[in-house]
Amino acid sequence: MEKTPMISRSCNNHHQLWFAILISFLLCSLLVLCFDYSHTFQTPNNILNFSLNKKPNTFVSDSCTGRYVFIQNLPSRFNQYLLQNCQFLTRGTDKPNMCPYMDNMGLGPEVKNQNFKDILVPNNTWYATNQFLLEVIFHNRMKSYECLTNDSSLASAVFVPSYIGLDISRFLWVNNLTVRDSSGFELVNWLVEKPEWKKMWGRDHFLISGRISWDFRRQFDDLAYWGSKFRFLPQSMNMSMLAVEGSSWNNDYAIPYPTSFHPSMDNDVLQWQSKIRHQKREFLFTFTGAPRPENEDSIRGKIIEQCRGSRFCKFIDCSYGGEKCDDPVNVMKVFGNSVFSLQPSGDSYTRRSIFDSILAGCIPVFFHPGTAYSQYKWHLPRNRTKYSVYIPVKDVKEWNVDLEKVLLEIPEKEVIAMREEVIKLIPKIVYADPRSKLDNFEDAFDLALKGMLERIENVRETMRKGKDPSVGFADEDHYKYTFN
Repeated sequence: MEKTPMISRSCNNHHQLWFAILISFLLCSLLVLCFDYSHTFQTPNNILNFSLNKKPNTFVSDSCTGRYVFIQNLPSRFNQYLLQNCQFLTRGTDKPNMCPYMDNMGLGPEVKNQNFKDILVPNNTWYATNQFLLEVIFHNRMKSYECLTNDSSLASAVFVPSYIGLDISRFLWVNNLTVRDSSGFELVNWLVEKPEWKKMWGRDHFLISGRISWDFRRQFDDLAYWGSKFRFLPQSMNMSMLAVEGSSWNNDYAIPYPTSFHPSMDNDVLQWQSKIRHQKREFLFTFTGAPRPENEDSIRGKIIEQCRGSRFCKFIDCSYGGEKCDDPVNVMKVFGNSVFSLQPSGDSYTRRSIFDSILAGCIPVFFHPGTAYSQYKWHLPRNRTKYSVYIPVKDVKEWNVDLEKVLLEIPEKEVIAMREEVIKLIPKIVYADPRSKLDNFEDAFDLALKGMLERIENVRETMRKGKDPSVGFADEDHYKYTFN
Protein backbone atom coordinates (compact mmCIF):
# COMPACT_ATOMS: atom_id res chain seq x y z
CA MET A 1 0.00 0.00 0.00
CA GLU A 2 1.25 3.45 -0.90
CA LYS A 3 1.94 5.69 2.08
CA THR A 4 0.67 9.25 2.17
CA PRO A 5 3.57 11.67 2.23
CA MET A 6 4.11 13.39 5.63
CA ILE A 7 4.28 16.84 4.01
CA SER A 8 0.68 16.56 2.80
CA ARG A 9 -0.67 15.92 6.33
CA SER A 10 1.37 18.81 7.69
CA CYS A 11 -0.05 21.26 5.12
CA ASN A 12 -3.56 20.12 5.89
CA ASN A 13 -3.14 20.82 9.59
CA HIS A 14 -1.56 24.16 8.78
CA HIS A 15 -4.57 25.25 6.72
CA GLN A 16 -6.98 24.23 9.48
CA LEU A 17 -5.01 26.27 12.03
CA TRP A 18 -5.08 29.43 9.94
CA PHE A 19 -8.77 28.96 9.25
CA ALA A 20 -9.47 28.78 13.02
CA ILE A 21 -7.39 31.92 13.64
CA LEU A 22 -9.28 33.78 10.91
CA ILE A 23 -12.67 32.82 12.36
CA SER A 24 -11.58 33.92 15.87
CA PHE A 25 -10.36 37.27 14.54
CA LEU A 26 -13.65 37.93 12.76
CA LEU A 27 -15.66 37.09 15.90
CA CYS A 28 -13.55 39.43 18.07
CA SER A 29 -13.91 42.23 15.54
CA LEU A 30 -17.66 41.78 15.51
CA LEU A 31 -17.80 42.01 19.32
CA VAL A 32 -15.76 45.23 19.33
CA LEU A 33 -17.98 46.80 16.68
CA CYS A 34 -21.10 45.88 18.63
CA PHE A 35 -19.84 47.29 21.94
CA ASP A 36 -21.75 50.43 22.90
CA TYR A 37 -19.63 53.33 24.16
CA SER A 38 -22.43 55.88 24.06
CA HIS A 39 -22.75 56.10 27.82
CA THR A 40 -19.22 57.51 28.23
CA PHE A 41 -19.83 60.59 26.09
CA GLN A 42 -20.30 63.91 27.93
CA THR A 43 -21.56 67.14 26.37
CA PRO A 44 -20.21 70.63 27.05
CA ASN A 45 -23.34 71.32 29.10
CA ASN A 46 -22.39 68.58 31.56
CA ILE A 47 -25.44 66.55 30.59
CA LEU A 48 -24.80 62.91 29.87
CA ASN A 49 -26.07 61.47 26.60
CA PHE A 50 -27.35 57.91 26.66
CA SER A 51 -28.85 55.55 24.13
CA LEU A 52 -32.53 55.43 25.12
CA ASN A 53 -32.75 51.64 25.39
CA LYS A 54 -29.23 50.89 26.66
CA LYS A 55 -28.04 50.47 30.21
CA PRO A 56 -24.49 51.38 31.28
CA ASN A 57 -22.16 48.40 31.77
CA THR A 58 -22.13 47.32 35.37
CA PHE A 59 -18.33 47.27 35.56
CA VAL A 60 -18.02 51.00 34.74
CA SER A 61 -17.48 53.13 37.87
CA ASP A 62 -20.02 55.98 37.93
CA SER A 63 -20.16 58.51 40.77
CA CYS A 64 -23.64 59.56 39.63
CA THR A 65 -25.23 56.14 40.04
CA GLY A 66 -28.40 56.63 42.05
CA ARG A 67 -28.12 60.42 41.68
CA TYR A 68 -29.10 61.07 38.07
CA VAL A 69 -31.86 63.65 37.64
CA PHE A 70 -33.89 64.31 34.51
CA ILE A 71 -35.36 67.81 34.13
CA GLN A 72 -38.74 67.70 32.45
CA ASN A 73 -38.86 70.18 29.55
CA LEU A 74 -42.10 71.98 30.36
CA PRO A 75 -43.91 74.42 28.09
CA SER A 76 -42.83 77.98 28.92
CA ARG A 77 -46.27 78.87 30.32
CA PHE A 78 -45.35 76.94 33.47
CA ASN A 79 -42.14 78.86 34.19
CA GLN A 80 -40.43 81.36 31.86
CA TYR A 81 -43.69 83.05 30.88
CA LEU A 82 -44.22 83.99 34.52
CA LEU A 83 -40.80 85.66 34.74
CA GLN A 84 -41.32 87.50 31.47
CA ASN A 85 -44.66 88.79 32.78
CA CYS A 86 -43.51 89.47 36.33
CA GLN A 87 -45.67 92.58 36.61
CA PHE A 88 -48.65 90.28 37.14
CA LEU A 89 -47.03 88.53 40.13
CA THR A 90 -47.21 91.47 42.53
CA ARG A 91 -50.60 90.57 43.92
CA GLY A 92 -50.25 88.26 46.89
CA THR A 93 -47.05 89.91 48.05
CA ASP A 94 -46.27 93.07 49.99
CA LYS A 95 -44.13 94.39 47.12
CA PRO A 96 -45.19 97.17 44.74
CA ASN A 97 -43.21 95.47 41.97
CA MET A 98 -41.90 91.89 41.89
CA CYS A 99 -39.83 92.30 38.71
CA PRO A 100 -36.55 93.44 40.37
CA TYR A 101 -36.49 90.21 42.40
CA MET A 102 -36.07 88.20 39.18
CA ASP A 103 -32.54 89.61 38.76
CA ASN A 104 -29.38 87.54 39.31
CA MET A 105 -31.05 84.20 38.54
CA GLY A 106 -33.75 84.79 41.16
CA LEU A 107 -31.49 86.06 43.96
CA GLY A 108 -32.79 89.60 43.52
CA PRO A 109 -30.92 92.93 43.47
CA GLU A 110 -27.43 92.78 44.94
CA VAL A 111 -26.98 94.65 48.22
CA LYS A 112 -24.01 96.96 47.78
CA ASN A 113 -21.76 96.85 50.82
CA GLN A 114 -20.00 100.18 50.56
CA ASN A 115 -21.89 101.63 53.53
CA PHE A 116 -22.32 98.36 55.44
CA LYS A 117 -18.87 96.74 55.43
CA ASP A 118 -19.05 96.09 59.15
CA ILE A 119 -22.45 94.37 58.86
CA LEU A 120 -22.53 92.33 55.64
CA VAL A 121 -19.42 90.40 54.65
CA PRO A 122 -18.02 89.42 52.26
CA ASN A 123 -18.90 91.58 49.26
CA ASN A 124 -20.93 90.26 46.33
CA THR A 125 -22.74 87.60 48.39
CA TRP A 126 -25.77 89.53 49.69
CA TYR A 127 -29.02 90.06 47.79
CA ALA A 128 -32.51 91.36 48.47
CA THR A 129 -33.98 87.89 47.96
CA ASN A 130 -37.73 87.33 47.91
CA GLN A 131 -38.92 84.03 49.41
CA PHE A 132 -41.31 83.37 46.52
CA LEU A 133 -38.36 83.15 44.12
CA LEU A 134 -37.17 79.88 45.68
CA GLU A 135 -38.63 78.04 42.68
CA VAL A 136 -36.40 80.04 40.32
CA ILE A 137 -33.30 79.73 42.53
CA PHE A 138 -33.74 75.96 42.84
CA HIS A 139 -34.32 75.56 39.10
CA ASN A 140 -31.16 77.51 38.28
CA ARG A 141 -29.14 75.44 40.75
CA MET A 142 -30.54 72.27 39.21
CA LYS A 143 -29.40 73.35 35.74
CA SER A 144 -25.78 73.11 36.89
CA TYR A 145 -26.23 69.89 38.90
CA GLU A 146 -23.35 67.53 38.14
CA CYS A 147 -25.54 64.45 37.60
CA LEU A 148 -28.10 65.61 35.07
CA THR A 149 -29.05 63.22 32.31
CA ASN A 150 -31.07 63.67 29.14
CA ASP A 151 -31.97 59.98 29.20
CA SER A 152 -34.91 59.68 31.58
CA SER A 153 -34.59 55.88 31.68
CA LEU A 154 -31.41 56.33 33.75
CA ALA A 155 -32.80 59.00 36.06
CA SER A 156 -33.37 58.30 39.74
CA ALA A 157 -35.63 61.35 39.91
CA VAL A 158 -37.56 63.62 37.56
CA PHE A 159 -37.54 67.33 38.39
CA VAL A 160 -40.63 69.27 37.31
CA PRO A 161 -39.56 72.95 37.00
CA SER A 162 -43.02 74.46 37.31
CA TYR A 163 -43.14 77.78 39.19
CA ILE A 164 -46.37 76.78 40.87
CA GLY A 165 -46.05 79.25 43.73
CA LEU A 166 -45.53 82.24 41.47
CA ASP A 167 -48.38 81.03 39.30
CA ILE A 168 -50.96 80.55 42.06
CA SER A 169 -50.09 83.94 43.60
CA ARG A 170 -52.00 85.53 40.72
CA PHE A 171 -55.22 83.73 41.60
CA LEU A 172 -55.34 83.05 45.36
CA TRP A 173 -57.67 85.98 45.93
CA VAL A 174 -59.82 85.31 42.85
CA ASN A 175 -63.40 84.30 43.67
CA ASN A 176 -63.45 81.67 40.95
CA LEU A 177 -62.32 78.16 41.86
CA THR A 178 -61.98 77.09 38.23
CA VAL A 179 -59.48 79.88 37.63
CA ARG A 180 -57.56 79.00 40.81
CA ASP A 181 -57.28 75.34 39.81
CA SER A 182 -56.77 75.61 36.05
CA SER A 183 -52.96 75.69 35.83
CA GLY A 184 -52.67 72.72 38.21
CA PHE A 185 -54.93 70.66 35.98
CA GLU A 186 -52.95 71.73 32.92
CA LEU A 187 -49.66 70.70 34.52
CA VAL A 188 -50.68 67.18 35.56
CA ASN A 189 -52.48 66.57 32.26
CA TRP A 190 -49.26 67.46 30.44
CA LEU A 191 -47.07 65.29 32.70
CA VAL A 192 -49.13 62.11 32.47
CA GLU A 193 -48.76 62.07 28.69
CA LYS A 194 -44.98 61.80 28.94
CA PRO A 195 -43.16 58.42 28.94
CA GLU A 196 -41.36 59.37 32.18
CA TRP A 197 -44.64 59.28 34.06
CA LYS A 198 -45.32 55.61 33.38
CA LYS A 199 -42.00 54.49 34.91
CA MET A 200 -43.25 54.96 38.49
CA TRP A 201 -46.58 56.70 37.79
CA GLY A 202 -45.15 59.99 39.04
CA ARG A 203 -43.68 58.79 42.33
CA ASP A 204 -40.20 59.71 41.12
CA HIS A 205 -41.34 63.25 40.19
CA PHE A 206 -40.83 66.27 42.43
CA LEU A 207 -41.38 70.02 42.24
CA ILE A 208 -40.62 73.14 44.32
CA SER A 209 -42.80 75.86 45.83
CA GLY A 210 -41.77 79.19 47.31
CA ARG A 211 -45.17 79.30 48.98
CA ILE A 212 -46.37 77.11 51.83
CA SER A 213 -47.88 73.73 50.96
CA TRP A 214 -51.24 74.72 52.42
CA ASP A 215 -51.75 77.11 49.47
CA PHE A 216 -52.30 73.98 47.35
CA ARG A 217 -54.39 71.98 49.83
CA ARG A 218 -57.98 73.25 49.45
CA GLN A 219 -60.10 70.31 50.52
CA PHE A 220 -63.54 71.54 49.42
CA ASP A 221 -64.88 73.29 46.34
CA ASP A 222 -66.14 76.21 48.37
CA LEU A 223 -65.03 79.84 48.10
CA ALA A 224 -64.81 79.96 51.89
CA TYR A 225 -61.75 77.69 51.69
CA TRP A 226 -58.27 78.93 50.86
CA GLY A 227 -55.98 78.00 47.99
CA SER A 228 -56.07 75.63 45.06
CA LYS A 229 -56.68 71.89 45.20
CA PHE A 230 -53.59 71.04 43.16
CA ARG A 231 -52.11 68.69 45.77
CA PHE A 232 -55.37 66.74 46.02
CA LEU A 233 -55.48 65.94 42.30
CA PRO A 234 -54.86 62.17 41.96
CA GLN A 235 -51.85 62.69 39.69
CA SER A 236 -50.36 65.35 41.96
CA MET A 237 -50.75 63.05 44.96
CA ASN A 238 -48.27 60.71 43.26
CA MET A 239 -45.62 63.45 43.21
CA SER A 240 -43.58 65.00 46.01
CA MET A 241 -43.40 68.72 46.65
CA LEU A 242 -40.64 70.60 48.45
CA ALA A 243 -41.90 73.88 49.89
CA VAL A 244 -40.88 76.47 52.46
CA GLU A 245 -43.47 74.87 54.74
CA GLY A 246 -44.75 71.32 54.52
CA SER A 247 -48.31 70.25 55.20
CA SER A 248 -49.40 67.28 57.31
CA TRP A 249 -49.38 65.01 54.22
CA ASN A 250 -46.45 62.65 53.71
CA ASN A 251 -45.61 63.78 50.18
CA ASP A 252 -45.00 67.42 51.18
CA TYR A 253 -41.54 68.28 52.52
CA ALA A 254 -40.19 71.47 54.05
CA ILE A 255 -36.94 73.05 52.89
CA PRO A 256 -35.47 76.33 54.18
CA TYR A 257 -36.77 79.72 53.18
CA PRO A 258 -34.16 81.54 51.09
CA THR A 259 -32.14 84.08 53.06
CA SER A 260 -30.23 87.04 51.62
CA PHE A 261 -26.83 85.33 51.83
CA HIS A 262 -25.76 83.41 48.72
CA PRO A 263 -22.10 82.40 48.94
CA SER A 264 -20.20 81.51 45.80
CA MET A 265 -17.23 79.80 47.48
CA ASP A 266 -16.34 78.09 50.75
CA ASN A 267 -14.36 81.08 51.95
CA ASP A 268 -17.50 83.25 51.82
CA VAL A 269 -19.11 80.93 54.37
CA LEU A 270 -16.02 80.77 56.57
CA GLN A 271 -15.61 84.54 56.53
CA TRP A 272 -19.21 85.13 57.57
CA GLN A 273 -19.07 82.44 60.28
CA SER A 274 -15.92 84.02 61.71
CA LYS A 275 -17.57 87.43 61.84
CA ILE A 276 -20.67 86.36 63.74
CA ARG A 277 -18.73 84.00 66.01
CA HIS A 278 -16.93 87.04 67.45
CA GLN A 279 -19.98 89.33 67.36
CA LYS A 280 -20.73 91.25 70.55
CA ARG A 281 -24.42 90.89 71.40
CA GLU A 282 -26.14 93.67 73.30
CA PHE A 283 -29.56 92.09 73.82
CA LEU A 284 -30.54 88.79 75.43
CA PHE A 285 -33.48 88.23 73.08
CA THR A 286 -35.22 89.79 70.11
CA PHE A 287 -38.60 89.56 68.44
CA THR A 288 -39.16 90.76 64.89
CA GLY A 289 -42.77 90.60 63.76
CA ALA A 290 -46.22 92.07 64.03
CA PRO A 291 -49.08 91.41 66.45
CA ARG A 292 -51.98 89.18 65.40
CA PRO A 293 -54.96 90.78 67.19
CA GLU A 294 -57.40 89.02 64.83
CA ASN A 295 -56.08 85.64 66.01
CA GLU A 296 -57.37 85.16 69.53
CA ASP A 297 -55.14 82.13 70.16
CA SER A 298 -51.94 83.83 69.03
CA ILE A 299 -49.22 84.18 71.65
CA ARG A 300 -47.62 87.07 69.78
CA GLY A 301 -49.35 89.68 71.90
CA LYS A 302 -47.86 88.18 75.08
CA ILE A 303 -44.42 87.95 73.49
CA ILE A 304 -44.50 91.58 72.36
CA GLU A 305 -45.75 92.68 75.77
CA GLN A 306 -42.92 90.90 77.59
CA CYS A 307 -40.31 92.05 75.10
CA ARG A 308 -41.33 95.67 75.44
CA GLY A 309 -41.28 95.31 79.21
CA SER A 310 -37.73 93.93 79.37
CA ARG A 311 -34.54 95.95 79.13
CA PHE A 312 -32.88 92.80 77.75
CA CYS A 313 -35.17 92.54 74.70
CA LYS A 314 -35.28 94.31 71.33
CA PHE A 315 -38.63 94.46 69.51
CA ILE A 316 -38.77 95.20 65.78
CA ASP A 317 -42.30 96.02 64.61
CA CYS A 318 -42.95 94.52 61.19
CA SER A 319 -46.45 95.93 60.77
CA TYR A 320 -47.11 97.79 57.56
CA GLY A 321 -45.41 101.15 57.88
CA GLY A 322 -43.09 99.78 60.58
CA GLU A 323 -39.37 99.15 60.33
CA LYS A 324 -38.05 97.32 57.29
CA CYS A 325 -38.06 93.67 58.28
CA ASP A 326 -36.98 92.41 54.88
CA ASP A 327 -33.96 94.69 54.50
CA PRO A 328 -30.89 92.40 54.77
CA VAL A 329 -28.80 95.08 56.46
CA ASN A 330 -31.40 95.81 59.12
CA VAL A 331 -32.25 92.14 59.69
CA MET A 332 -28.63 91.04 60.15
CA LYS A 333 -27.91 94.04 62.36
CA VAL A 334 -30.81 93.20 64.69
CA PHE A 335 -30.27 89.43 64.93
CA GLY A 336 -26.51 89.81 65.08
CA ASN A 337 -26.93 91.95 68.18
CA SER A 338 -29.02 89.40 70.09
CA VAL A 339 -28.32 86.07 71.81
CA PHE A 340 -31.80 84.55 71.28
CA SER A 341 -34.60 85.17 68.78
CA LEU A 342 -38.24 84.45 69.58
CA GLN A 343 -39.95 82.43 66.85
CA PRO A 344 -43.70 82.01 67.44
CA SER A 345 -45.91 80.84 64.59
CA GLY A 346 -47.06 83.50 62.16
CA ASP A 347 -49.87 83.38 59.62
CA SER A 348 -48.79 79.75 59.25
CA TYR A 349 -46.52 77.52 61.31
CA THR A 350 -43.20 78.67 59.87
CA ARG A 351 -41.35 81.94 59.28
CA ARG A 352 -38.44 83.08 57.14
CA SER A 353 -37.18 84.78 60.30
CA ILE A 354 -36.07 81.35 61.60
CA PHE A 355 -33.35 81.16 58.98
CA ASP A 356 -32.44 84.84 59.12
CA SER A 357 -31.76 84.45 62.85
CA ILE A 358 -29.71 81.26 62.38
CA LEU A 359 -27.73 83.03 59.65
CA ALA A 360 -26.88 85.74 62.20
CA GLY A 361 -25.76 83.19 64.81
CA CYS A 362 -28.83 83.93 66.93
CA ILE A 363 -30.28 80.98 68.88
CA PRO A 364 -33.96 80.39 67.95
CA VAL A 365 -36.63 79.97 70.63
CA PHE A 366 -39.60 77.88 69.43
CA PHE A 367 -43.06 77.54 70.97
CA HIS A 368 -44.64 74.96 68.62
CA PRO A 369 -43.16 71.77 67.05
CA GLY A 370 -44.62 72.70 63.66
CA THR A 371 -42.47 75.82 63.41
CA ALA A 372 -39.25 73.89 62.78
CA TYR A 373 -38.85 70.47 64.46
CA SER A 374 -41.44 68.58 62.40
CA GLN A 375 -40.60 70.57 59.26
CA TYR A 376 -36.95 70.84 58.27
CA LYS A 377 -35.77 67.32 59.06
CA TRP A 378 -33.20 67.24 56.25
CA HIS A 379 -31.56 70.49 57.34
CA LEU A 380 -31.81 70.82 61.13
CA PRO A 381 -30.41 68.45 63.80
CA ARG A 382 -32.71 65.82 65.23
CA ASN A 383 -31.55 66.79 68.73
CA ARG A 384 -33.32 70.14 69.08
CA THR A 385 -31.63 71.03 72.37
CA LYS A 386 -28.28 71.34 70.59
CA TYR A 387 -29.25 74.48 68.66
CA SER A 388 -32.53 75.86 70.07
CA VAL A 389 -34.72 76.52 73.09
CA TYR A 390 -38.18 74.94 73.22
CA ILE A 391 -40.97 76.49 75.30
CA PRO A 392 -44.15 74.57 74.35
CA VAL A 393 -47.26 76.77 74.46
CA LYS A 394 -50.40 75.57 72.66
CA ASP A 395 -52.25 78.86 72.82
CA VAL A 396 -52.42 82.12 74.72
CA LYS A 397 -54.75 80.63 77.36
CA GLU A 398 -51.87 78.42 78.53
CA TRP A 399 -49.38 81.28 78.68
CA ASN A 400 -47.59 81.33 82.02
CA VAL A 401 -44.04 81.96 80.80
CA ASP A 402 -41.56 84.58 81.94
CA LEU A 403 -39.32 84.69 78.87
CA GLU A 404 -36.63 86.83 80.42
CA LYS A 405 -36.38 84.53 83.45
CA VAL A 406 -36.25 81.34 81.36
CA LEU A 407 -33.51 82.63 79.07
CA LEU A 408 -31.42 84.18 81.84
CA GLU A 409 -31.38 80.84 83.67
CA ILE A 410 -29.62 79.05 80.80
CA PRO A 411 -25.95 78.63 81.80
CA GLU A 412 -23.44 80.63 79.76
CA LYS A 413 -21.59 77.44 78.84
CA GLU A 414 -24.75 76.02 77.24
CA VAL A 415 -25.42 79.27 75.41
CA ILE A 416 -21.94 79.25 73.88
CA ALA A 417 -22.33 75.60 72.81
CA MET A 418 -25.75 76.26 71.24
CA ARG A 419 -24.48 79.31 69.38
CA GLU A 420 -21.61 77.28 67.93
CA GLU A 421 -24.10 74.64 66.71
CA VAL A 422 -26.19 77.41 65.13
CA ILE A 423 -23.12 78.80 63.36
CA LYS A 424 -22.26 75.32 62.04
CA LEU A 425 -25.77 75.12 60.55
CA ILE A 426 -25.28 78.16 58.33
CA PRO A 427 -24.07 76.40 55.14
CA LYS A 428 -26.94 73.91 55.46
CA ILE A 429 -29.68 76.57 55.51
CA VAL A 430 -28.45 78.92 52.76
CA TYR A 431 -28.70 78.54 48.98
CA ALA A 432 -25.36 79.07 47.25
CA ASP A 433 -25.19 81.34 44.22
CA PRO A 434 -26.53 79.30 41.25
CA ARG A 435 -23.63 80.61 39.16
CA SER A 436 -21.13 78.71 41.33
CA LYS A 437 -20.84 75.78 43.73
CA LEU A 438 -19.39 75.26 47.19
CA ASP A 439 -16.57 72.71 47.33
CA ASN A 440 -16.63 71.35 50.88
CA PHE A 441 -20.04 72.40 52.19
CA GLU A 442 -23.47 70.99 51.42
CA ASP A 443 -25.96 73.83 51.13
CA ALA A 444 -29.76 73.79 51.42
CA PHE A 445 -30.12 72.72 47.77
CA ASP A 446 -27.71 69.79 48.17
CA LEU A 447 -29.45 68.48 51.29
CA ALA A 448 -32.92 68.88 49.77
CA LEU A 449 -31.95 66.96 46.65
CA LYS A 450 -30.19 64.25 48.67
CA GLY A 451 -33.29 63.83 50.84
CA MET A 452 -35.55 63.62 47.80
CA LEU A 453 -33.37 61.01 46.09
CA GLU A 454 -33.38 58.88 49.25
CA ARG A 455 -37.15 59.19 49.49
CA ILE A 456 -37.62 58.05 45.88
CA GLU A 457 -35.16 55.17 46.33
CA ASN A 458 -37.20 53.96 49.31
CA VAL A 459 -40.30 53.93 47.12
CA ARG A 460 -38.39 52.08 44.41
CA GLU A 461 -37.24 49.49 46.95
CA THR A 462 -40.86 49.00 48.02
CA MET A 463 -41.76 48.30 44.39
CA ARG A 464 -38.88 45.82 44.03
CA LYS A 465 -40.31 43.85 46.94
CA GLY A 466 -43.63 43.62 45.11
CA LYS A 467 -45.43 45.86 47.59
CA ASP A 468 -47.89 48.65 46.80
CA PRO A 469 -45.92 51.95 46.65
CA SER A 470 -49.06 54.02 47.20
CA VAL A 471 -49.43 52.77 50.79
CA GLY A 472 -48.46 55.66 53.04
CA PHE A 473 -47.00 57.72 50.19
CA ALA A 474 -49.54 60.55 50.30
CA ASP A 475 -51.27 59.77 53.61
CA GLU A 476 -51.98 62.47 56.15
CA ASP A 477 -49.92 62.40 59.34
CA HIS A 478 -52.33 63.56 62.05
CA TYR A 479 -49.56 63.64 64.66
CA LYS A 480 -47.09 65.81 62.74
CA TYR A 481 -47.98 69.01 64.56
CA THR A 482 -48.91 67.63 67.96
CA PHE A 483 -47.05 68.58 71.13
CA ASN A 484 -44.95 65.88 72.73
